[in-house]
Amino acid sequence: MSKGYSSLVRNMLIVVFGNLVYATGVVFFILPGGLITGGTTGIALVVNQLTGLQISLFVGIFNVIMFSAGALILGKEFALTTLLSTISYPLLLGTLQKAVGDFVLTDDKLICALFGGMCIGCALAMIIRLGASTGGMDIPPLVLNKLFRVPVSVSLYVFDFAILIGQMAFSDKESSLYGIILVLVYTLALDKLLAAGESRTKLEIVSSKPDEIRKAIIAGVDRGVTLLHGKTGYLGIETDVIYTVIAPRELYKVEKLVHDTDPDAFIVLSKVTSVKGKGFSTDKEYINK
Repeated sequence: MSKGYSSLVRNMLIVVFGNLVYATGVVFFILPGGLITGGTTGIALVVNQLTGLQISLFVGIFNVIMFSAGALILGKEFALTTLLSTISYPLLLGTLQKAVGDFVLTDDKLICALFGGMCIGCALAMIIRLGASTGGMDIPPLVLNKLFRVPVSVSLYVFDFAILIGQMAFSDKESSLYGIILVLVYTLALDKLLAAGESRTKLEIVSSKPDEIRKAIIAGVDRGVTLLHGKTGYLGIETDVIYTVIAPRELYKVEKLVHDTDPDAFIVLSKVTSVKGKGFSTDKEYINK
């Protein structure tokens, strides 16, 4: 099996599993708790209250419409990564609803809001990290971003709270408040999980032995370094500042290498949310000198 094919299969399985987690949150927590929520599911709840239309059926129809609009505006790559979600989510949602029947896991609305939010946040993070979409109301923010440069996070918040307001007409005040907690929880979970595993540590090192430290970092942890020409502020001594980005687990080793080489070295550390490039988001490339 080729590497590209196995990667495609893995990504498809992750998308399906992410949609299963999303549907689990809806079936076991949001619906039994009578909570309001954003996204396509939130619109489906409003339509269900007004017309009695089955939630999974509305989600399926709405996803097809949004998918068609997104494919037309955002292109083929978007269509391919989103098609699986568009098909699998309503199917999984309907299947789970039939399998669960009248079973209720918990009547505690706070627990429903917290766990429902975590399920949705985890599901969205898994899918979005692959460059895919869950379809439905994930698509309008992407379209607005491409056409008008509206930040995706801003339009997501606006749509979600507009949908929440629509549902408040059919919900009691307590359910509405818990629904707001639900949206805040899955938004927080999404933000945290999207950044998980991608944080890095940036180091800027001022030393009288920049070349020795450069060689030690390259040999010791196999990380690239950049030398920035600088000048000390007090004595006016010209020197190179060593700039490098490492994984958090490599920090202790790098600090030891630096201080073993120059005990007086001055190190500035800062957290970097994400790094793109060779050695991080792509494979390293070694060039013979």
